[in-house]
Amino acid sequence: MSPTDKHSADLTGVSETALMTLLVRATEARRPDSLIDDPMAVKLVDSLDFDRAKFGFVRRQDMAVRALVFDKWTRRYLVDHPRATVVALAEGLQTSFYRLDSGPESVGHDFRWLTVDLPPMIDLRTKLLPPSDRVRTLAQSALDFSWMDQVDTSEGVFITAEGLLMYLQPAEAMSLITECAARFPGGQMIFDLPPSAFAFLVGRGVRASLRYRVPPMPFSLTIAEAADLVNTVPGVRAVHDLPAEHARGRLINALLWTAQRVPLLDPIRPMFTLLEFG
Repeated sequence: MSPTDKHSADLTGVSETALMTLLVRATEARRPDSLIDDPMAVKLVDSLDFDRAKFGFVRRQDMAVRALVFDKWTRRYLVDHPRATVVALAEGLQTSFYRLDSGPESVGHDFRWLTVDLPPMIDLRTKLLPPSDRVRTLAQSALDFSWMDQVDTSEGVFITAEGLLMYLQPAEAMSLITECAARFPGGQMIFDLPPSAFAFLVGRGVRASLRYRVPPMPFSLTIAEAADLVNTVPGVRAVHDLPAEHARGRLINALLWTAQRVPLLDPIRPMFTLLEFG
């Protein structure tokens, strides 16, 4: 594809982080020893015209590991609820639907997908991703709870908030969790947050390179605070602290294994949380 055939990606603010996470994931997917099979991410990167150098170092594993965690637990829900609706909040340029819908670990072709994101992102996804009669999009903020009226709950609901909650104000994040718990009994929700020990740092915005600063992340929870959602949010029936998926390299895997099992290290590990709604 020549540069003139590419689509421009005019994204700003938090939406622009979608370009960085896509680039990191696609870079990992191109490796011969890749952690993740994600040909759609590679295709997306090759279809977009954007300043890749501004995002700094992209040869890293974290976005692939995060995607694998979300894939695993979405897949588990779909195995038990094969006709469920997956609601991907602020999906950005994630390609989860295409990974779950194809390949040796496909969970079948009966589940439905609803992407909720801001209009510029929905416009970009519509232009670049192959259409499917099982995928719907809503061009609105995840905080505009009218999207909940568009969800078919008859076969189950699984909500993903990948890379979303940390960018919300605390009251907004808790309101979203609370409303999901109230509206979708029997459903589940998965979200991630950065390590709580770094809350002050990421709350001010982290510089990824000399030319790019990741937007501030004002919302955080400790592992204990997340576990206590079962007591503080009506409708939350259970909270699961999920482990990270296997990474590349003995040292990093040893660190991940240890951090998951030593409570003193809870503040320095990323959080993956699964909520079950009663």
